[in-house]
Amino acid sequence: MADGAVTAARVLVAADKFKGSLTAVQVAERVTAGLRRVVPGLPVETLPVADGGDGTVAAAVAAGFERREVRVTGPLGEPLTAAYALKDTTAVVEMAEASGLQHLPDGVFAPLTATTYGSGELLRAALDAGARTIVFGVGGSATTDGGAGMLAALGARFLDADGKPVGPGGGPLIDVATADLSGLDTRFEDVDLILASDVDNPLTGPKGAPAVFGPQKGASPQDVAALDAALAHYASLLGPEQAAQPGAGAAGGIGYGALVALGASFRPGIEVMLDILGFAPALARATLVVTGEGSLDEQTLHGKAPAGVAAAARAQGVEVVAVCGRLALPPEALGAAGISRAYALLELEPDPAVCMAQAGPLLERAAESIARDFLA
Repeated sequence: MADGAVTAARVLVAADKFKGSLTAVQVAERVTAGLRRVVPGLPVETLPVADGGDGTVAAAVAAGFERREVRVTGPLGEPLTAAYALKDTTAVVEMAEASGLQHLPDGVFAPLTATTYGSGELLRAALDAGARTIVFGVGGSATTDGGAGMLAALGARFLDADGKPVGPGGGPLIDVATADLSGLDTRFEDVDLILASDVDNPLTGPKGAPAVFGPQKGASPQDVAALDAALAHYASLLGPEQAAQPGAGAAGGIGYGALVALGASFRPGIEVMLDILGFAPALARATLVVTGEGSLDEQTLHGKAPAGVAAAARAQGVEVVAVCGRLALPPEALGAAGISRAYALLELEPDPAVCMAQAGPLLERAAESIARDFLA
């Protein structure tokens, strides 16, 4: 770096969480501490980011949104407290807050019966609070119900041949004879609902929600086949053409429910969140950006937060480095994504269990290296 650059340097830390170890806010705090240990007084601006999955509400709150809590129905039908974020008339709603895998007891899965009903209750709470724009972050779900539970919470009815409501979850959708959307909350007609996701899969088929994501929610091969058939039947009643749209398969098909019945528009989650969080003006003030997430791997390149941050920074000519727990990308892939260099915690502590337990101090050490390599 040129002479005098230290005094002119200004760092923007825009990283996602290290899942299982550190929240995005904690990542920013640790990176800041490490940088300033080498360059005291260094101007550092922090902007925790998320890509629409779990951690999206926390990122919005860190950026100045108000955290609102509401009692909703969990994926197994149990009551729980979920949060959304509100600023003026814009709400950030994270489906994982109500219907996420984190709400399942250890080792317990319900691939056929887990419901998104609580996600509908969260959306309704945002409407009740006066939201006119809703960013609906979808990811980390425990569910594969095509958003039927969400729509039921918002006034839809799914009835079997006897005129009785079908049970919760994706499995019972095979028995739907009547899909009645006439009772849906009409306020969605006047709301800008943005489906924010890093997943562009269709609803069904070999790249659909059951086949690709069902197994991580406990679905056996038989369950996957049953869910795929049930969702295909469900889509035949609501609108088969939307089932192939990008994002329809997000979060167990909740994306499809939002697209077909609530008038949602799909956008890559990190792009939406960077807009919402005020990334552009923060980037304009920075000379170096530090991004990252727990694992930098092939998935990172397909819509995850670090790739979105790096692309936006590169477009403005600002250099980007990354921090991560695990690095599974070669230097040429990082460079193609706009990342000059990545610093992995496993390079400092090769034992994964110790690395996760000591992620905070290790991240500070990695940030010290960044400061020496790029700022000193």
